[in-house]
Amino acid sequence: MALKPTIYKLRISLSDLNRNYYDTLNLTIAQHPSETLERMMARVMAFCLNADPELCFTKGLSEVEQPDIWHKSLEQDTLLWIDVGEPTAERLKKAARSAKQVKVYSFNAKSSTWWQQLPSKSKQLPIIFWQFDWQEITRLASFVERTMDMSVTITEQSAYVTTSNNEIELHWQALS
Repeated sequence: MALKPTIYKLRISLSDLNRNYYDTLNLTIAQHPSETLERMMARVMAFCLNADPELCFTKGLSEVEQPDIWHKSLEQDTLLWIDVGEPTAERLKKAARSAKQVKVYSFNAKSSTWWQQLPSKSKQLPIIFWQFDWQEITRLASFVERTMDMSVTITEQSAYVTTSNNEIELHWQALS
């Protein structure tokens, strides 16, 4: 029998001062059986950084042909493709051909090694690469509850995240 995903419900009060975007996000997130809490929370933060009424989670790890998050037009063109993790050079090429804009959010302890080993041709694709701080993502993942309220305030290249019992400032940097 196949393992089923674990469902999380997050209510996020979002204030993105960089984009003057303010919203309350009610997210239902399916954590794939092979997905860590760290990766799931990196997906949540990538969603918050790009929040838009048309942005949505995809089947992610369950459907390898899709990104983790995307924004599709009414004509079903992919306007934004977001991958979380360390995608292969082939996947990056496919994303760059498939979408008008591509962003990658790397988050784990091996991110720097992945970036150094990524072929230079892949780094020259029209893709925006970001790296979350691994220790901060790990700490954020330790806050997770099946149902939770969060407040996320984004300014510059950091986000101040609070839950009912915890708080953290999360940072990211551009890879180039």
